[in-house]
Amino acid sequence: MKRVTAAVLEKDGRVLLARRRAGDALAGKWEFPGGKLEEGETPEACLARELAEEFGIAAEIGAFVCSSEFEYRHFHVELLAYRARHVSGEFVLNDHSEIAWVKPEDVLSYDLASADVPVAKELLKDA
Repeated sequence: MKRVTAAVLEKDGRVLLARRRAGDALAGKWEFPGGKLEEGETPEACLARELAEEFGIAAEIGAFVCSSEFEYRHFHVELLAYRARHVSGEFVLNDHSEIAWVKPEDVLSYDLASADVPVAKELLKDA
């Protein structure tokens, strides 16, 4: 099972969704950005590193939101979602084709990666 992290990056009452680029296993799907945990890395450190690598930004990682598990065709994933806040840096799309700042109540209208759906539903509880 792959353990991955996801950031619920918040700004002005909206959350960030990122669209996976062509050629990726989940190409075209929207997700809460993040990535694979490396050996000995905390989920919070992983998220800060992934946001820097994927977007060139610094972020402050906050409270745990929820976890979800999903069995994709080629792998099983456990997703750990955390709230996050953009601290500095301009967004550069290194690993995604597009980003969108979305109202929490509109997130489920996007074609989300399956493991991200429970995170979106958890956000609706808070909305």
